[in-house]
Amino acid sequence: MITGTIKTQIDQIWNAFWSGGISNPMEVIEQMTYLLFIKRLDELQTVKEKKAARTGKPIENPIFNPYQAHLRWSQFKLLGDPGSLYTLISEKVFPFIKSLGSEDGESTYSAHMKDARFTIPTPGLLAKVVDMLGAIPMEDRDTKGDLYEYMLGKIASAGQNGQFRTPRHVIKLMVEMMAPRPSDTICDPACGTAGFLVAAAEYLDQHHRDEIYRDAEAAKRFNHETFHGFDFDSTMLRVGSMNMLLHGVENPAIENRDSLSEGHAGVEGQFSLILANPPFAGSLDYESCAKDLQDIVKTKKTELLFLALFLRLLKTGGRAAVIVPDGVLFGSSKAHKTLRKLLVEDHKLDGIVSMPSGVFRPYAGVSTAILLFTKTNSGGTDNVWFYKMQADGFSLDDKRNPLDASKHECNNLPDLLIRWQNHDGETARERTEQSFLVPKSEIVGNDYDLSINRYKQVVYEQVEHEPPQKILAELKALEAEIMRGMEELEGMCHASL
Repeated sequence: MITGTIKTQIDQIWNAFWSGGISNPMEVIEQMTYLLFIKRLDELQTVKEKKAARTGKPIENPIFNPYQAHLRWSQFKLLGDPGSLYTLISEKVFPFIKSLGSEDGESTYSAHMKDARFTIPTPGLLAKVVDMLGAIPMEDRDTKGDLYEYMLGKIASAGQNGQFRTPRHVIKLMVEMMAPRPSDTICDPACGTAGFLVAAAEYLDQHHRDEIYRDAEAAKRFNHETFHGFDFDSTMLRVGSMNMLLHGVENPAIENRDSLSEGHAGVEGQFSLILANPPFAGSLDYESCAKDLQDIVKTKKTELLFLALFLRLLKTGGRAAVIVPDGVLFGSSKAHKTLRKLLVEDHKLDGIVSMPSGVFRPYAGVSTAILLFTKTNSGGTDNVWFYKMQADGFSLDDKRNPLDASKHECNNLPDLLIRWQNHDGETARERTEQSFLVPKSEIVGNDYDLSINRYKQVVYEQVEHEPPQKILAELKALEAEIMRGMEELEGMCHASL
């Protein structure tokens, strides 16, 4: 976790942008992203120079040639004059980062930088922000990643743009439930700021570090081939790419792609793990939607189309953990039922985690669930595991204040993960418990309804009331006592007169 000092420094930079005339939180993030990217290029060049000095060989694939040294962060931050600094960055450095070629694995970022705009309005603001960013220690990967996460958290606290973010603790839970392996090819077809891909990269680094960095080939696979993200918002692509870079993934495949469009139909069977929180409550025209998705489920609803897309993108044997609105689980339309039947009959529906409606507050009060399934093309659903999450470690109101995470009644996530890891052995659990298994035959008998409330049994606590005569007698006695007290008060008042 980043320290309070660094948080204060980021807050000061944020406030400097706001007072300097940039009030859109996404624009603040974007301009900070460019400056962090420029700083990162200088750091990469320094690493290459140290390696060259150590080996006695020429610098391998240099980012800056000898004539471009003045474009490096370490050089221009010494200029001192805000006007000269502004002219250099806006007219030289910024065009330079936009024109970077595909050499040395920078293609992902350069591709998304092509339509980037430098919008910092004044030399004074730029000089101030460069000094402030330079003062933040960002030597290690964890600090860089946490710093960027803290910045992205500010989007959520700033207003409507928070819709782009899934709570980080929910993302972490889903990643831990899926337990990615180094051999996985991981995709988020609606990646936004790349939160799921970042969490998956952190999980692999924490649990499989020796394997992913075993040799040059393994490291290349991790950095270039493991992570795939699609989005059609260019700002999100730039922010997501930088988020991955600052978390140590040098060149993920973050692509500008409208995942549901006909233009990207035919992309299938490529990924072994999908982690996603696709857009809810959207609606597409049949004409603009991929025909192969319409063949799976005839609908305009984006949440159903994305589920069909996940099935198309997964390899056979591939797994998915995705967030869906509750309506997907019990909706009565033909499209809803078709998709649920498909998951249960043609593939393997592994589990459903029902989440409380406050998880996405203050931006949405919709109830959601985590859907966990495996693509088999041959069935395989025997029992479906259900878990009723009642607390996620934060208050479920608009404030989302942190609660005591060590108490189960405040935070169900540790219990949920342990139960999931052993869910095949939960056959003995009663339907009154927080988690239980439901056989496929019962789900089929309920017309493929996947709402947990359809299967969970509620225990009603019997409350015994006193007989009415006794309650009335107690009320009479109480009233008599009040009258006596009032008479005493009246007597005291007369005596004082």
